[in-house]
Amino acid sequence: MNIHEYQAKELLGRYGVKVPRGKIAFTPQEAEEIAKEFLTGDSVCVVKAQIHAGGRGKAGGVKLVKTREEAREYAKALLGKTLVTHQTGPKGKEVKKVLVEEGCRILKEYYLGVVVDRGRQKVCVIVSSEGGVEIEEVAAKSPEKILREYVDPAVGLQPYQARKLAFGIGLDKTLLGKAVKLMTGLYNAFVGLDCSMAEINPLVTTNVTAKDGEVLALDAKISFDDNGLFRHKDVLGMRDLDEEDAKEVEASRHNLNYVALDGNIGCMVNGAGLAMATMDIIKLYGGKPANFLDVGGGATREQVTAAFKILMSDENVKAVLVNIFGGIMRCDVIADGIIEAAKDVGMNAPLVVRLQGTNVEKGRDILRQSGLNIIAAEKMDEAAEKVVRAAKA
Repeated sequence: MNIHEYQAKELLGRYGVKVPRGKIAFTPQEAEEIAKEFLTGDSVCVVKAQIHAGGRGKAGGVKLVKTREEAREYAKALLGKTLVTHQTGPKGKEVKKVLVEEGCRILKEYYLGVVVDRGRQKVCVIVSSEGGVEIEEVAAKSPEKILREYVDPAVGLQPYQARKLAFGIGLDKTLLGKAVKLMTGLYNAFVGLDCSMAEINPLVTTNVTAKDGEVLALDAKISFDDNGLFRHKDVLGMRDLDEEDAKEVEASRHNLNYVALDGNIGCMVNGAGLAMATMDIIKLYGGKPANFLDVGGGATREQVTAAFKILMSDENVKAVLVNIFGGIMRCDVIADGIIEAAKDVGMNAPLVVRLQGTNVEKGRDILRQSGLNIIAAEKMDEAAEKVVRAAKA
C-alpha cells in the first residue's frame, strides 16, 4: 500500500524525522489561508500536488510561491487537473488535494532510502550525494555515488553506521548529530510500521554556517507491506482508494492478488509462480497479458466468481486464459466459479481453460456440460497458442 507525501511526513515526524511544516488543502481558499500562515517577510512556500507518483516537479506539480494570492491561483490551477508524469503513464492522475508547505533555504540535496535486501535477508540503508533525481538514474550513470549499509535486525541501525553514511556523502560535520538522528528515525519508522520501502528524496541541508542549520526530509515516499497492515489500523486509514486501480481495489476486497497490465489477454491462475509462467508463455506466443491474477491455492467458489468478474470488467480484454493446477485448489470448484461468473457477466470473449490436478476430470465434465463456448487445452503451450490466436481473431 502507498500513501501520499503529506501522510508519509506525518508518520516520519512521529519517529523524530525533521520535516518542513505543512498542511493539506482541498480548495484554493484553503491553500491561500495556509500560505498566509507560512509567508512572513521574504520567505516563500511551496504548493505540491498530492498523487501517488513521482516526477511531479517535472510535470508542473510543484511550485514556489511568494504571496498567498499566488498560492491560491496555483492551487486553483492544480486541483482537478490530470497530472501526467513518467510514473502515472499517459492517463495521468487527477489532483484532488495539494500540500502547502513552508519553504527553506536549501544548501545541498541528497538521497536517503531504506529497503529490504532479500538476498542478504537484511534491511539496507542507501544514501547518495546526488539527491533530487531518480536513484535509478544515479545507479546507471554514477554507481560509485551510492553507498549502502546493511543492518543487523537484532540490534538495528547503529550510530557508527549512520555516521559512516553521513561522512560518505560529504555531509558537513556540524550537522552530523542531526543526520544520525534523522537516519535512525527513518530506520525505526521502516521497521516499526512494517514498510517495504521508505525514501527521502531529496534529503536537504540548510545553511550550515548558521546555528539553526538543519537536515530535512523535503520529500518522502513510503510503501507498506500489506501483510503487516493488520497491526497498523491508523496507517490503513490513510489508504486513498481514488489513487488505486478500481479492479485492484475490488480484488483486494476478495483477498485476490491482482495487478492490472496493458495487454488484451485476461489471465486467471492459481499460484504466483504459475501466474508468472503463464504471462511469460503468452508473451512467447506473441500475446500481451492484461493482468496478473493469482486466486491462491485455497480459493472458494465465490472468490473465483469475483476474479472472473474483475477480468471481464476490463474493456481491453479480448480473450481469457484460465490456467489451474489443482493441488489444494480443486478443479471442479474452479469450473463451477467459471460457469457462474460467465452467466452473471455475459461472456462475450473467447475463453480458453486448462485444468490439471485434483478432480480434473470432474472439472472438465462440468465445463463440457455447461453449454458455454469454452476452448479446452491440456498443456500450457497449447493453451497459450489458442488464447493468443483467439485474441487476435
